[in-house]
Amino acid sequence: MSGRPLDKFEDDVVISGIGQSAIGPRLGRSPLSLTIDSITAAVDDAGLSFDDVDGLTSYPGGGTAFGPGFAGPSLADIYDAIGLEPAFLMGNFEGPAQLGPIVNGCLAISGRLARHVVVYRTVTEGSARMAVRGSHADQPAAGAPEWITAFGGGPAPIGYALLAQRHFHDYGTSRQQLAQIALTARAHARLNPSAVLRDPLTLQDYLEARMIADPLCLLDCDVYCDGSTAIVLSHVEHAADAPQRVVHFEAMGLAPPPRSQYAQHVDLQPGRRAAEGMWRRSDLRPADVDVAGLYDGFSILAMLWLEALGFCGPGESGAFVEGGTRISLGGQLPINTNGGQLSGGRLHGLGFVHEMCLQLRGQAGDRQVKDARVAAVAVGALPYVGCMLLRAGDR
Repeated sequence: MSGRPLDKFEDDVVISGIGQSAIGPRLGRSPLSLTIDSITAAVDDAGLSFDDVDGLTSYPGGGTAFGPGFAGPSLADIYDAIGLEPAFLMGNFEGPAQLGPIVNGCLAISGRLARHVVVYRTVTEGSARMAVRGSHADQPAAGAPEWITAFGGGPAPIGYALLAQRHFHDYGTSRQQLAQIALTARAHARLNPSAVLRDPLTLQDYLEARMIADPLCLLDCDVYCDGSTAIVLSHVEHAADAPQRVVHFEAMGLAPPPRSQYAQHVDLQPGRRAAEGMWRRSDLRPADVDVAGLYDGFSILAMLWLEALGFCGPGESGAFVEGGTRISLGGQLPINTNGGQLSGGRLHGLGFVHEMCLQLRGQAGDRQVKDARVAAVAVGALPYVGCMLLRAGDR
């Protein structure tokens, strides 16, 4: 017996609309204008008007200490600018990473606090970081534990390089294997007109790239960009009236790892507990997944998610991705078909959700996975992680 809940809040909600603004390395546009573009596109895609929208959620929902261009406009700015009169409003930073506002919106709809909730995520880090190059843009985030920062462990590449080095040491993983995450992302990005990086990339290019924090090189790090993504969550009763094929939520997993710091991490799988919780809420299994969007803020994280989600065993992700065949279009499990964050652009979790919706609606163009019916999305890293299974609608 799977232990799957008989009544799940996920069953009450569908994704009825998706939208994106222009995406680019440095668009020079305001976060507000980009957000209005993506929300307008998503609401139109859902066959709704702004008068139908009675909920608004976002990650993070306002300014943070994580550097310029990270947060996007506040919830208040958006409902003022568009003229919404929401019955439900929530932003959050901590929790299940960029999936937090989706969870909040789904719970609000399931609890009948709202019927149509817009979720948005906006970044202008490309423009902002160019403007402040050489200043505080490359400093550790405020609030980093002093006892780690003092030893040079503040910037994220160093922390995740520690996880990569441990994986290399314990399991014999190689840079040639790790490279397949970046190479596959670039190959898929070349099929995505909106991707930020589309030039050809070879293994030799990867191996010769500038080292950032051994073993992570420049091409193992996601690329800053400007852009906004929005989705519309609707009560499942709206599915019959939606002009597009809706996407269903099969299950979600939200549990953080046992420890929040790199140095105290116990099993090299930050998403393990979240993944276990997700699978307990579904009768589906890893073999049922046709396509996946796996967080690749750093390439090692995508490999750790492959293990946590059960697509391969602990320590086996190097062998799983070797040669790139399994994770490429036409392979056993195509991942990050929009180019991910390594080449598509650092749009955060909602960018992966948007791409998986396109795949499940059969609208991904040249990068379409044939007969895609089930998709996995896994986002975040220590300690804010979350994952979900999505299913295609019947039409």
